[in-house]
Amino acid sequence: MTTAHTTHGAAALPTVYLDHGATSWPKPVEVVSAVHDALTLYGGNPGRGAYRLAMATTRLIHESRRDIASFLGVPDARDLLFQPGCTEALNLVLRGLLSPGDRVVACSMEHNAVSRPLHALAALGVEVVIIDADDTGTVDADEVEQAVAAAATRAIVCQQASNLTGAIQPVADLADVAHAHGALMLVDGAQAGGHLDIDLATLGADAWACSGHKGLLGPQGVGVLYLAPACNPEPLVLGGTGGGTSESADPPSVRPDRYEAGTPNTPGIAGLGAAARYLSVHAAEHRVDERQLTRRFHEGVIEIGGFRVLGPEPDRARVPVLSVVHESIDADRLAFSLDRRFGVAARAGLHCAPWAHRTVGTLETGALRFGIGYGNTAADIDFALGALRTLAEEAL
Repeated sequence: MTTAHTTHGAAALPTVYLDHGATSWPKPVEVVSAVHDALTLYGGNPGRGAYRLAMATTRLIHESRRDIASFLGVPDARDLLFQPGCTEALNLVLRGLLSPGDRVVACSMEHNAVSRPLHALAALGVEVVIIDADDTGTVDADEVEQAVAAAATRAIVCQQASNLTGAIQPVADLADVAHAHGALMLVDGAQAGGHLDIDLATLGADAWACSGHKGLLGPQGVGVLYLAPACNPEPLVLGGTGGGTSESADPPSVRPDRYEAGTPNTPGIAGLGAAARYLSVHAAEHRVDERQLTRRFHEGVIEIGGFRVLGPEPDRARVPVLSVVHESIDADRLAFSLDRRFGVAARAGLHCAPWAHRTVGTLETGALRFGIGYGNTAADIDFALGALRTLAEEAL
């Protein structure tokens, strides 16, 4: 269990951190060391100089890309692009591929990183069809196929796992549906990366975006975007790039340069590369731990009583995200009390996913979300359950 302590100028750190669905913390020591080294040993600007320091930094970026691509099953590392985060990666894909007159089919569980760009595109003339998920937050591939078959469709866009209910979507089946009807399969993998065994060579996604700071255990401010070789959105950002095409007014045509304008986040990329190397060795054991701890927490909340647990039943697969609603205690009050009285960090609210909350009937109340991840133990889970039990009993 993480020990609470105070650092100069900072608030006390939590006794139990259960907000891994927002960002993983703490990071593996290998990640911290890689970020430190990038700031102290690799200060050159990658791809923009022939002196040794710049070339060493370029090599660091290349090696990180190679290792992350290997961990995610990307056949050609040049198809794995670094982005400031999953949100910008999804904007690149949606805004770079969809045009007025296009039709896109989406799931009712999408995060604002998808729903807001779709809302903006709809105002420009893109037809957006939303398929309702069931009460666990899972979309039915047959219903999606009916919608896609009803009219010419440019793309299906769907999260791989819900940041509210933890439900895992049938992305491979949806990709088959998309390709059978000449559409693209666009995937928000923010809650899947690291927590699920991802093989982008076989998943069927034409585009797959993921933040680096959640299950991938990297720093904030960096994410990845996989683009299949035939998927070529227009770049979202134009500007300076590494390489030898500075004389052209057009962006480079080659990957990854075409989609990586501006100076990259070298410390973030170095940290994410180190995280990928760490996970390549330890991911399988972490996933077993996450499944066991999530089920322990789920069953423990049910035993307390008075709580509605959103999403699949305890014996069904989910990513390690579990959201609850109490029959008489507001979610924000629960979160405040857990933090101030017990040092348990969990997140209350709508989780940037109003579509998802509307789908499962919690748009008016919000929910309290617990995200389990790297570093959590059975003692953490039991401590948090004890705190929840105390608060529930006090409300009687």
